[in-house]
Amino acid sequence: MKALVVYESYFGNTEKVARAVAEGLAAHCEVSVQKAAEVRPEELKNFDLVVVGSPTRAFRPTEGTQALLKALLAGLLKGVKVAGFDTRMDVKAVNNVILTVFAGLFGYAAEPIGKALVKAGGTQADKPQGFIVLASEGPLREGELERAAAWGQKLAG
Repeated sequence: MKALVVYESYFGNTEKVARAVAEGLAAHCEVSVQKAAEVRPEELKNFDLVVVGSPTRAFRPTEGTQALLKALLAGLLKGVKVAGFDTRMDVKAVNNVILTVFAGLFGYAAEPIGKALVKAGGTQADKPQGFIVLASEGPLREGELERAAAWGQKLAG
């Protein structure tokens, strides 16, 4: 099985998660990791599994990730397993009522990533995942990289 992990990262946290997911996948398949800006949409059909990740910015994926997802033609990912993830702050830990309400209304980046991949014909390998950063620039919460690697193993199974 061939897998591709695509990511965009501002402060390095999402890249760390992407590489941890790839590490988990590598135990079961051939895996590549690429930045979203380096991926041509038509290349994605050459993989058995495509995982896309982005930081959550204003309750959605980054502009670069959104551009890649919008460029996916309907049916392009037919026969490809897909999964989406994001990095996000834990709104419960921040304890900000407005942020909590907005997160409840608008969600996080992983869900629209997953929906766009399925809309392009992909088959969802697992529900979208969110990995917690402790502040807008990080670091990641303890244990998140291990959880990402375990998720990668699950996706490959």
